[in-house]
Amino acid sequence: MLLSAEKVAKHFGSFRAVAGADVAVAAGEIVGLIGPNGAGKSTFFNCIAGDVAPTSGRILFDGVDVTGAPAETRARLGIGRTFQVPTTFEDMTILDNVMVGAFLRHPRRGEARDRALEVIEMTGLKEQAGQRARSLGTPGRKRLEIARVLAARPRLMLLDEALAGLTPSEVRRAIELVRAIHAQGITLVIVEHIMEVILTLAERVLVFNQGHVIASGTPRQVVDDPAVIEAYLGRGHGRPRRARTP
Repeated sequence: MLLSAEKVAKHFGSFRAVAGADVAVAAGEIVGLIGPNGAGKSTFFNCIAGDVAPTSGRILFDGVDVTGAPAETRARLGIGRTFQVPTTFEDMTILDNVMVGAFLRHPRRGEARDRALEVIEMTGLKEQAGQRARSLGTPGRKRLEIARVLAARPRLMLLDEALAGLTPSEVRRAIELVRAIHAQGITLVIVEHIMEVILTLAERVLVFNQGHVIASGTPRQVVDDPAVIEAYLGRGHGRPRRARTP
């Protein structure tokens, strides 16, 4: 397995945000991670990426124990992640923002610039490369953050609601970009609330609720799972409605 999270827990005082989650992701997979708000998905991502230390459990990346490793070490090993709210260097150009990621693998400025330009073209930001990041709207900011992560040549990308807040046409373009990223051999774990995105992209879906995995399977299997329906809607409700995209 490329990623193995074993009994990972994260407590904030008496609150258990992640409660002994077991997750394994094979190289080359696209895995969807879904669950109701507050289920622990983003906190779990934070534990995997090294932004917070787990309270207990173990995290292995390609056989290396990274449980206590800082985020920089994990990035160098090949773990990249985006955030629900994109972060950018507002007064820097889009090209310079992406070069920040490229410097992880390419310490020479010319090489970093070449890598950044390559990624900017792939992510559809070429015409805006010289603009400052503050000029971008939500779709552009999300693409910029993805581009910065891609520039670091990750082996695993954790996409945390990277398609949230987009219009249907923007979602379609974003799905095409995610497919192009996967075609480069990058393993993907996607947190997303738009069910049609999960049904379109994910080969396997894990469902978080109250900090642990309650279901796993193909997207269709998971959507029809009574435990998943109860987690989203509570007892006595029918099948959850899927968000629609044209």
